[in-house]
Amino acid sequence: MNPIPPVFLQLLADRNGIPAGLVFSGAQDACELPEELAELATRLPCHFREQVSEALAEELEQAGWRRLPVEQVLRADSPFDKNLPPNVAWVEGDWPLAPPAKPVGNQAASRALALQLVALVTNDADTHEIEALLRRDPTLSYHLLKLVNSLGMGTGRRVTSFSQAILILGRQQLRRWLNLMLFAAREGDVRSAMLLARVSVRARSMELLARETGLDKYNQEQAFMVGMFSLLGVLFGMPLNEVLAPLNIGDAAQQALLNKEGELGTLLALVEAAEQGDFAAVLAGLDAVQLSTAEFNAMIAEANLWMLNVTSDVTGRANA
Repeated sequence: MNPIPPVFLQLLADRNGIPAGLVFSGAQDACELPEELAELATRLPCHFREQVSEALAEELEQAGWRRLPVEQVLRADSPFDKNLPPNVAWVEGDWPLAPPAKPVGNQAASRALALQLVALVTNDADTHEIEALLRRDPTLSYHLLKLVNSLGMGTGRRVTSFSQAILILGRQQLRRWLNLMLFAAREGDVRSAMLLARVSVRARSMELLARETGLDKYNQEQAFMVGMFSLLGVLFGMPLNEVLAPLNIGDAAQQALLNKEGELGTLLALVEAAEQGDFAAVLAGLDAVQLSTAEFNAMIAEANLWMLNVTSDVTGRANA
């Protein structure tokens, strides 16, 4: 067995439910750590728990990570009351995965449009059809342009229209950002910011794993899509198979999403095991795809850096 244990970086929300920190999980004793941990610590507060050994604590502190006082953390697996005790600085747990409140009025209309948008984008609809739908919901348009501009794209120009975004990004990349944008554009949904952060890490981790296991560019993109679509049921508060029904996705992606089957299903199960802290399953999964834990840990750190670039402008986090 590889002497380096697998690690995962859990998202912490602030008192308002906005992703604002990370906590180290997995390894308990000193080991080789990904270099990216030091960069992450310059971008947002990064923590480790009291249970780690002093040797590992020293390593993490040298990388800029800090101890997480247990009294400052609230565990929530369902939506929490924002009137928290004054000592609570961080909220952890699976509360962003709880079903959303039943949409009414404008929220219901916005959700219906969002579901239509997923279908249009996935089924490679004509550009004008997508643009016409976006014009019906200014919130979707606003978040798409905000997300695309937050990426920088290296063009030196601000993207101000959907057609310009297509010209700069191309259809394949735009499909990625349109789908990601759905997680940011949920008006009135307190889970939005954390769901966007979670799905960004999951999708990017899937893409990096696909690349490192030797899958071609098309399947790397499919891996990203599977990671992202795996949380659509959570986003819309519907069974995943119902969300996927009108979408024209390939059999491999469908089997991965619904049954954890095939190469992409193996990668999705691996990432979900890491999210759940099931590191025995992570080790088994890494053996199955012939990746080292050092490679996996570096990919998890890189995926979190990528997530910060995607979410910084959307969540308005100043230090990102």
